[in-house]
Amino acid sequence: MKRILPFIIILVVLGLALGSAWYLTRSVPATPTVVGQPPPPAQQSPGAQSTPAQQTPVNAGIPGADPPHTHGPASAPVHPEEFGDFECPPCGIFHPVLKQMEEEFGDKVQVTFREFPLVPTHQHALVAASAAEAAGLQGKFWEMHDLLYDRQNAWKTQFDVRSTFEGYAKEIGIDVERYKRDVGSDLVQQRIFQDGKRGHSLGVKGTPTVFMNGREVPFEQLPSDQFRVVIQKELQAVGTKK
Repeated sequence: MKRILPFIIILVVLGLALGSAWYLTRSVPATPTVVGQPPPPAQQSPGAQSTPAQQTPVNAGIPGADPPHTHGPASAPVHPEEFGDFECPPCGIFHPVLKQMEEEFGDKVQVTFREFPLVPTHQHALVAASAAEAAGLQGKFWEMHDLLYDRQNAWKTQFDVRSTFEGYAKEIGIDVERYKRDVGSDLVQQRIFQDGKRGHSLGVKGTPTVFMNGREVPFEQLPSDQFRVVIQKELQAVGTKK
């Protein structure tokens, strides 16, 4: 019995580690930065944010890029605001969750997306953010946003993604020559910079980070079954205030 006891202990520890795999996959690099931004203060571990979203304080922060990228009616009572990185695997997992919630709740939800590329941890994150913003200048931000997330596994391991993203620009029907001029423009970089400044003012340290009507949603509540409950509770709370 004494001989096998160490092996039993190892198996128990391994089981606990595997059970927490989803939680630990959030992209929180050691020194997350946004181009043009200083590194943020020492980061807080994901597990430190366990208070329900409806009970956390509202932090207005500073404005981000204007106009922001929104999807859904401005009159919606629930406003999720996501700070995302197109190369971030957990962001890629959260992408279909958010789309599912938009389908389920319809005009009760207006989504806002903010650029928060984690560089240099994700080598193509800034280029992807620039591609989305350049498409946005031609009114096709969300089309590029969806393609980048839907095909994340196809491009994130490429050495040079520029030609791939130009192919996406052609696919969504925008002027590719204008796209190529815009993707490196000051306007595009300033939009990313402003979203990064807003994120840092709100204490964002990793992606995806989501705020619901100004309150941060704990990372462990982002899977669809729990995020649905967060939206339902927010709708109830908004309804009682009327």
